[in-house]
Amino acid sequence: MKPLSKSSEGKRFIISSLTFILFLCALASINEFRFDSLMKLGRCAFSNVPNDLNQSHNSSSSQVLSMASNSSSDDLRILIGILTLPDQYHRRHFLRLIYGTQSTAGAQVDVKFVFCNLTKEDQKVLVALEIMRYDDIIILNCHENMNKGKTYTYFSSLPEIFNSSDRPYPPYHYVMKGDDDTYFRLEKLVESLMPLPREDLYYGYVIPCPSMDPFVHYMSGMGYLVSWDIAKWIRESDIPRNHMEGPEDKVFGDWIRDGHRAKNRFNAKWSMYNYPEPPTRCTHELWPDTIAVHLLKNQEKWIHTLKYFNHTSNLKPSKLYHIP
Repeated sequence: MKPLSKSSEGKRFIISSLTFILFLCALASINEFRFDSLMKLGRCAFSNVPNDLNQSHNSSSSQVLSMASNSSSDDLRILIGILTLPDQYHRRHFLRLIYGTQSTAGAQVDVKFVFCNLTKEDQKVLVALEIMRYDDIIILNCHENMNKGKTYTYFSSLPEIFNSSDRPYPPYHYVMKGDDDTYFRLEKLVESLMPLPREDLYYGYVIPCPSMDPFVHYMSGMGYLVSWDIAKWIRESDIPRNHMEGPEDKVFGDWIRDGHRAKNRFNAKWSMYNYPEPPTRCTHELWPDTIAVHLLKNQEKWIHTLKYFNHTSNLKPSKLYHIP
């Protein structure tokens, strides 16, 4: 075989070099395509992060009254239904500030505003806006009233409203009826409930005022609470269905007595009480070991109460404001 000439070797070298260069270009193009695809995928993934965060923020805003601190399915779940009227817009916004600025550890506390069917055109618009923004309203199928069945409709509706396969069971361990002139200190409420039974429980401020025996009469309408099984019983039993009219807290106590319910009862007196002024047998001075203060009928009483409990102590310092 003849040795290759120098010109042939040069041609072969050039061809090999061009082939190698073409291979590198092809490889670079493939890698660029993969990198670009990865970048697009990354941009797509990261572009969803703000949306997800916004959705999470909106969800949190829409449920501003859900005071859960690192809650899990094992945490205590409490529903507080504040019975009010559709036209009480300012009161609801004020209470959202009160309950939205509290936190609880080891518990999920949901505060909902409860009233009967809307009857005015402005209500249909304004309440709809509230629901869209806060999602904290329950509208019952009833005519607005105080002592003709609204409390029955509230408790008996809960098992159907919150019956869902994608929620833990029970959806709430405890459900409460509260007044819109009552200030609940949620952390203290949770602390008092932690050691109590989660079935067949009736909790509140015993009436009459001097009594300390929860088995004698009934719990004050300022705020009383029952376990989920009692709410189910109210829905299913004829006893409450056939006895709706009368002072709602007394009537509720009649149901419990006649149905032989609530073998577990807890008297939260004197951590629950009426505002000190005017003094009655149901009042005493504000003190630290407080769960609820009732009869806050005007802004002056609310401000005095909030200042006493230093409700704004968690306000963070900022250059945006100066509050002495």
